[in-house]
Amino acid sequence: MKLSACIDIMMRDASLLQKLQTVREAGLTAFEFWGWENKEMPELTAAMEETKLHAATFCTRMISLVDPECRAEYVKGLEATIPVAKALGCDRLITQTGAERPGVSRLEQRQSLVQGLQAAVPLLEAQGITLLVEPLNLLVDHAGYYLSQSGEAFAIIQEVDSPNVKVLYDIYHQQITEGNLIPTIETNVESIGHFHVADHPGRHEPGTGEINYRNVLRAIEKSGYQGYVGLEFKPTTAAGEALQAVQRLVDQL
Repeated sequence: MKLSACIDIMMRDASLLQKLQTVREAGLTAFEFWGWENKEMPELTAAMEETKLHAATFCTRMISLVDPECRAEYVKGLEATIPVAKALGCDRLITQTGAERPGVSRLEQRQSLVQGLQAAVPLLEAQGITLLVEPLNLLVDHAGYYLSQSGEAFAIIQEVDSPNVKVLYDIYHQQITEGNLIPTIETNVESIGHFHVADHPGRHEPGTGEINYRNVLRAIEKSGYQGYVGLEFKPTTAAGEALQAVQRLVDQL
């Protein structure tokens, strides 16, 4: 199982080089992050070269997909992000859907979301990039967000009908939203392009909450999934120690 550490949530006050060194020292081979426009790309690429880490994924610009008036801006944001991904050797980008629009039917918003993703497909396919659509929980972290249910996310991916658009299945968010983690993963693994890991409650490392991560990670491994499992949690100990603990858990599966 390939693990990737989200440096933005784990290590807020360290330099980019220090963050990547911590990931490497913990035994991982990849990292990920949220936004690219607040980072110095020469510093990041130099840190990657020194640590020999791979960039697993990061976010494109957060522009609403459920509002058709924002579609051109969204595509421009993607056009600006892809060269950054190419420079980092990264072939997967995360997208959010945007907030639910008051007074507009969910059907209309869903149609805009599907059409926006379809508008992005030619660019994604031409550049060899996979776009990861992320459902988020509404109860704890993202009240007002449009897409929370994994079932709707998978249905949207099927409607878009491109191998370059998949779901980012965040285990923490889906535990809060609906549970039923292992059967959902097993049934829909072909539509999943990335996983995120954190326990609940608290969004801390596995073993601090209610999710049986040994069983969940074992199910992912047995499913045949070949991508990265992203560790996107707030560590309760030093980041390096928390990463090492997850790596040990994976080694024991």
